[in-house]
Amino acid sequence: MALGVQFGAMLDRIEADLRASAVPSIVPFTLGTPDADAEFSLCPEIDCVRHLLPRDVIAAAERRAAGVGVGADRVLICAGLLTEEGYLRALAGSLGMVFESFQNIRRENCPIPNERLIEAVAAGLLPLEIGGEFVLIAAPRDVRQLLGLMASRPHLAQRFRLTSSERLRQFVFRHGAKTLGQRAAHGLVVKWPILSAAPQRLRTSIAPAATTAIILLALLIAAPGQAMLAFEVMLAVVFLAWMALRLAGIFIVPPDSIWPLRLREDELPVYTIIVALYREAASVERLIGSLEQLEYPPEKLDIKLVIEADDVETRAAIARLQRGPQFEVITAPDIGPRTKPKALNVALPFARGTFVVVYDAEDYPEPDQLRRALDIFFSTDDDLACVQACLTIDNTADSWLARLYTAEYAGQFDVFLPGLAALRMPLPLGGSSNHFRTAILRKIRGWDSYNVTEDADLGIRLARFGYRSSVIDSATYEEAPARFKPWLRQRTRWFKGWMQTWIVHMREPRTLLRELGLPAFLTFQLMVGGNVLAALIHPLFIAGFIYAIATDAPLWREGIAVSLLTALYGTTVIIGYLTSAFLGCVGLLRRGLLSHGWVLLLTPIYWVLLSLAAWRALYQLIRDPYGWEKTDHGLARTSRRAVAAHSNIDLRYRRR
Repeated sequence: MALGVQFGAMLDRIEADLRASAVPSIVPFTLGTPDADAEFSLCPEIDCVRHLLPRDVIAAAERRAAGVGVGADRVLICAGLLTEEGYLRALAGSLGMVFESFQNIRRENCPIPNERLIEAVAAGLLPLEIGGEFVLIAAPRDVRQLLGLMASRPHLAQRFRLTSSERLRQFVFRHGAKTLGQRAAHGLVVKWPILSAAPQRLRTSIAPAATTAIILLALLIAAPGQAMLAFEVMLAVVFLAWMALRLAGIFIVPPDSIWPLRLREDELPVYTIIVALYREAASVERLIGSLEQLEYPPEKLDIKLVIEADDVETRAAIARLQRGPQFEVITAPDIGPRTKPKALNVALPFARGTFVVVYDAEDYPEPDQLRRALDIFFSTDDDLACVQACLTIDNTADSWLARLYTAEYAGQFDVFLPGLAALRMPLPLGGSSNHFRTAILRKIRGWDSYNVTEDADLGIRLARFGYRSSVIDSATYEEAPARFKPWLRQRTRWFKGWMQTWIVHMREPRTLLRELGLPAFLTFQLMVGGNVLAALIHPLFIAGFIYAIATDAPLWREGIAVSLLTALYGTTVIIGYLTSAFLGCVGLLRRGLLSHGWVLLLTPIYWVLLSLAAWRALYQLIRDPYGWEKTDHGLARTSRRAVAAHSNIDLRYRRR
């Protein structure tokens, strides 16, 4: 939401509050006229501090402000020449206003409920009752706009006081943390419980699955041979259909990336970046460095670092760094599940950007990624709610497991997802580098705090609400687990989340079919359900294949030829291996990493590991459905990006 709209909406509400409270009429107030030297200045918002800085600095700030499309005060603050509080104190003094420090303000002084108290931070405006009079506390980001609003409503202007965004945020968090935590944890559950993986809904979802299992067991007892054969053929068909869907991306180029639109700096909107951090002290410095290298005006960046209350190490690591004013640290209230999606939901109400992107602690996005996302957003229809950047592994050389991870990511993000996007199918979003229209994200209540793969769930929910997602050919470099145990924990969480996502969206299959349409409905079944099913049944097919070759006896039934069993199991397994390897090979080729293609010979071993993770996830889904096995970062020993930078090699590729 634009800042002016936020201010206007809040002022309208406050006026209604004032009328409802029968507040005496307010004497009109007119802003003082600036002195003669500043009367014709292009940036009157800095007239109050002109005497504090050299003329050439002021002139440079005004030129920068005109080029970027922001106030000169914001330029000076982001350059570190002024602090926000120092500037606002000077502005308040020049206007004859009070700077509010909140030292003697209690919760009873604020007449609005906690829900609107949270909105006050995003709007930068808070009503208070002090000494029997209503006053408006403003923490403006666009001072020129604030002055215009005050001039247009002179009956309210003399009741304004200024404060810094930090002081306003501290007051709101001190008194509204419980409401904020409840909304972050349960917002989706309260609005649309059928779309959340919250405990009470998940338990009720077991009944249909149990009924289906009983029916299948009855068929197995009544006609074991025919039932098993039909079941195995069905599994094989689903498995092969899933492989065919993945291959489809090779032959399709998404149109959204063909004709980019380059925006001028003064046309760029405010962009919010949210990063959820927990036990990430080792990664913080590199993260902030990568975000500072983004090719985007820092005056238009709104970066939220969300940490947990007990994460002392990460908080200390952030405090040691020299951060610009675009960085803001938010503490997630200890309410509800301690998950990444809940932390993201905590930051969402305070996002000032028209667009918002989510990054992880270990991410290194290409510097022009925000601009490339805007190229697509501004070149397509408003139904485009999200664009996914391509995730690629940076520490490829750490181990054979990291190399397989690299090939898997290349096949997924550089081949499969672009094909799905071109077909306008729902996308199982990656957990990082998702760029959203902020208004749409708020409309659908953000992320499901109870889903441990909130990204995949959100991609499907966007599609159900009639929105689509796409892919941009801009990369974000990530760190892959290079050892087996961290890899297993991460992949278990992913499989468990995909199971949750399938269960949630299949609670009402007919509704899902109506909302998605038949092609997207079938794609969802293969993409989410088929992905999990393929991993679960793979060891069974391997065992059946080996058994059929090793014995002359029929398997589990009478009258079924061993040759038929061998063909069924063997064809399915071999096609699965070849398809997965081919997809990874094409992805590596597009990434310029074909030299690592030899690792795809280990695909059968990798599939066994995937099956282990899937079965472990199924066990956890029953015993601990909301447990979050965190992946530790900052352990990489190698970096493709660093080697390329040292050798002056451009790693980027463009599909067009």
